[in-house]
Amino acid sequence: MTIASQSDVLELEMRVAASPETVFGFLNNGEGMARWFGSQVELDPQPGGAIRVQVNEGQVARGEIVEIVPNERVVFTFGWEGEDQVVPPGASTVEITLVEDGDGTIIRLKHSGLTAEQAASHKEGWEHYLPRLVELAEGGDPGADPWG
Repeated sequence: MTIASQSDVLELEMRVAASPETVFGFLNNGEGMARWFGSQVELDPQPGGAIRVQVNEGQVARGEIVEIVPNERVVFTFGWEGEDQVVPPGASTVEITLVEDGDGTIIRLKHSGLTAEQAASHKEGWEHYLPRLVELAEGGDPGADPWG
């Protein structure tokens, strides 16, 4: 995993031994996404469509799809439901880009609109969830999310 962090941008990159089409299958529908990200996902995969991820009993992330390009890219706004959240819904943006790499795919995740402190805490989350996506796309089963 490659990680770069600026004051307001978190970037992670992982290689997966699977095609972009396979990886995209776990990004463009709630059921597929819930197998690696959180415990329950509601997703309307079109620009303007809602995304809602129940990460665990007390944390729910919510946003809106900004862009979706089959087998290449998904962009959505991101933030946390509830009072007094430092990153409320829509306050940040997550971009996931899939780049074909021989017999595999490079997954590039960019989470922007965060302070340095917020980027550090979100880094921990993405470092937990991206390897689960890789395992799933490679044919494994990451099992129930231990954070859920």
